[in-house]
Amino acid sequence: MRNPLSKIDALEDADSLDRIATPVRTGVHALPLGPLRDALRGRWQGHPLHPALVQTPIGAWSSAALLDLTRGNERAARLLVAAGLAGAAPAVLAGAVDFADQFPEQERVGVVHAAANTAAIAFYAASLVARGRGRSGRLLGFAGLTAATVGGVLGGHLAYRQAAGVNHSQAVAHLIDAGWHPVGAPEEFPRGRAVRRMVGEVPVLLVRDSEGTGEVHALADRCAHLSGPLSEGGISDGCVTCPWHGSVFRLADGACVAGPSTAPQPSFDVRLNDGLVEIRLRQGQAH
Repeated sequence: MRNPLSKIDALEDADSLDRIATPVRTGVHALPLGPLRDALRGRWQGHPLHPALVQTPIGAWSSAALLDLTRGNERAARLLVAAGLAGAAPAVLAGAVDFADQFPEQERVGVVHAAANTAAIAFYAASLVARGRGRSGRLLGFAGLTAATVGGVLGGHLAYRQAAGVNHSQAVAHLIDAGWHPVGAPEEFPRGRAVRRMVGEVPVLLVRDSEGTGEVHALADRCAHLSGPLSEGGISDGCVTCPWHGSVFRLADGACVAGPSTAPQPSFDVRLNDGLVEIRLRQGQAH
């Protein structure tokens, strides 16, 4: 029996979808959103905002469908359809912002995910118009809910199969042994330059301050957004910028200063012991 997920998996390799994904990505990047961009990403709450925002349209439309199935209060059903449409707008915008900073395989699935949700919005808008004119909008509503369900399945594939939006540095605390680990002599860390070291299975970024006492900072090297190599990124103003999608992290503590990442980088305590620089996963991050 053929795997039912095979058709969704095939979307990841459908490079013909790039003809849609590329201009959409460019358009989303060009939107003058300013600080709203990171707010829509969910950096302020430490994880993506889009999954929370979709609860409003899905909940409202599911409730409207239940009323339609039971021939319940038509006025209430109409209000729920309208509430779902209103809630869809910020959900779509947040999803678009997330979409614009993904791998091509994720973008291809994302294009179809967006198309299904756009169809759902169109069906529900038509349903609301029909209801407002005194006609039954039930069938249009059921069509909208079907399209939204397809969109939800694809969204789940993006999040749980393709790991879009998840914290890619979460495993660090489980992969690195407790205690102090030597990473080299002080002269191996030139001021203001990124150095990459391996601590067990974990790649670590080390940077010595270019000014002052020359304190050494250490962060997990793989970006929390999509595992980009921070050691290949730019160092400026006490921060490192991921070379893949531009997430910015503070070297002193790993705090996420700018997205698309919404999670901080695991950070390390640093000490000089017997002529060697040693690092230890910072307290509160070990599990």
